[in-house]
Amino acid sequence: MSARTKGEVPAADRRDEHINEVRLVGRVSQAPAERVLPSGDAVWTFRLAVTRTGDQGRSKQTVDALDCAVWAARPRRSILTWQVDDVVEVAGSVRRRFFRTGAGAASRTEVEVRSAKVIRRAGSG
Repeated sequence: MSARTKGEVPAADRRDEHINEVRLVGRVSQAPAERVLPSGDAVWTFRLAVTRTGDQGRSKQTVDALDCAVWAARPRRSILTWQVDDVVEVAGSVRRRFFRTGAGAASRTEVEVRSAKVIRRAGSG
């Protein structure tokens, strides 16, 4: 058993053992659009197509289409000019959001974007 320095947090209790960070570079496949929720909050959403890398195993799927949500003002300003086929980079966290629909409770897994930038505009090479 190792001695601990006074005030040191045991490894099992460290919050940094769990990491939810995402960095994606891909093609905008659904243009950003604002959606006003029943709560009155506004969220901007778009879809990003990201080519799969590494060993794909038995899957013939070559891209993943990932839903992204932007709540904060700073990344929202960045995505407002994005168009389909722009290549962009986003960073954020994976979130599971629960909500009610006419058919009952539903959920959606999406990337909550904290930062966003254009890498290459559609049609520019």
